[in-house]
Amino acid sequence: MRFSTGIWLVSFLRYDLGYIDLEQRTLQTIDNPFGTRLSPMS
Repeated sequence: MRFSTGIWLVSFLRYDLGYIDLEQRTLQTIDNPFGTRLSPMS
């Protein structure tokens, strides 16, 4: 997904991993792309 000129969102499956800036040639990751998940109690 493109946000502006040269900046793209990097995703895998349903997870957003970070942003890549093609002009600056940099990758900025998202702090916790997988979020918190709670396991069901038994």
